[in-house]
Amino acid sequence: MESNVESLIQLARGGDQAVLGQLLSSYRNYLRLLAKIEIGRRLQGKVDASDVVQETFLEAHRHFPNFQGDVGGQLTQWLRAILAATLANTVRRYLGTQARDLRLERDLAADLDQSTCALGQILVDPHSSPSQQVMRGEQSLLVAEAMARLPDDYQTVLVLRHLEGLTFPQVAERMGRSLDSVEKLWLRGLTRLKREFAEVTP
Repeated sequence: MESNVESLIQLARGGDQAVLGQLLSSYRNYLRLLAKIEIGRRLQGKVDASDVVQETFLEAHRHFPNFQGDVGGQLTQWLRAILAATLANTVRRYLGTQARDLRLERDLAADLDQSTCALGQILVDPHSSPSQQVMRGEQSLLVAEAMARLPDDYQTVLVLRHLEGLTFPQVAERMGRSLDSVEKLWLRGLTRLKREFAEVTP
């Protein structure tokens, strides 16, 4: 997967706009999931994550000639930085503040990094070795792809429990469900996520 991304980066750098579009599109589910988490935390879900990702892609298209990296991990980081800036602008617009507060972008960037780590850890066996955990940590994109295939309820329960770190009673309150139904939903969601992850993993 990584070598494929590297070759796409080189082609895109050569000016192939179709390849650049294809390359960016492969990060759509990952960026949308991260955006959704931040929008939920900061704007109570009143902004569409897909719109934020679209804006992020427009910025990425515009500034791609400035991208210095050669590997997928560097591109992921670069796109996360653009997403953080886009989210910061969205928060400012929504809250009606024009002044650019760099702390907001730094906080958002840190949150996105944290969410990425949490995403990579969802399917990690807590008893696995640190190197196995690091390897899984690099598969956040694949987990996001697998997550995008789940029904909304499964996505919501997994995001609230694993990415926002809520307790089951808090998840139940947020989702307006009973504790018992949320625990069962979480278990079914996790089982389904493992199955979907196996399908999207090369």
